[in-house]
Amino acid sequence: MNLPQPGDYIDIHTHHAKPAEGTFELVTLMAHENVYPDNLPGRTYTAGIHPWYLNNDNHNQLLEFIHHSAGNSNLAAIGEAGFDKLRGPSMELQRLAFEEQVVIAGKNRKPLVIHCVKAWDELLASHRNLKPETTWLVHGFRGKKELASQLLSRGMYISLWFDFALRPESADLIRFLPGDRIFLETDGADVDTKEIYRKVAHDLAIPVDELKKLILTNFNLLFNNAIS
Repeated sequence: MNLPQPGDYIDIHTHHAKPAEGTFELVTLMAHENVYPDNLPGRTYTAGIHPWYLNNDNHNQLLEFIHHSAGNSNLAAIGEAGFDKLRGPSMELQRLAFEEQVVIAGKNRKPLVIHCVKAWDELLASHRNLKPETTWLVHGFRGKKELASQLLSRGMYISLWFDFALRPESADLIRFLPGDRIFLETDGADVDTKEIYRKVAHDLAIPVDELKKLILTNFNLLFNNAIS
């Protein structure tokens, strides 16, 4: 498995990224795209059933994709998986697919990357009820301190939504988050990872190199079982 090196910028969640020198990208594969990590050597991936592309007709096919991909040596995590009240099938089907992916992540000792839109109660209830064996990483976060506290209390990591991280008003939340629970991402957008790091480092009043070390440590802790 390709892993980040000391001094790398880490983009913890992206799609269809082209390799960039000095940047480690964790590339998300979507089950409905039917692109297997077996056929993509030299990169590191996550793979999941995104609720936007899930329906009753393709559920079993998408689940088979995750089962097939889960043990691949290039796959660091399961996901993105989760809940979305603005787009996707019924919450019942979303919950079923989510719970199935939680089980697969546990069996393969891999973290779960979370997509969640206006369904935080459902996500937190699932964590309480399922008692997952591996850690969850919430990607694209742009919520308030109170919500962040609830997620952190469940042992989750938080990756900041790139656009939110770059806004001046995000500074308060950035300073509130524990340093050992934070990640940064581009989500495949045309945005410079280095710019995100510079902004967040400025908010934290630390050098960019120190932020790189912090996030590398977080990466190694989160993915310890998946890469060992």
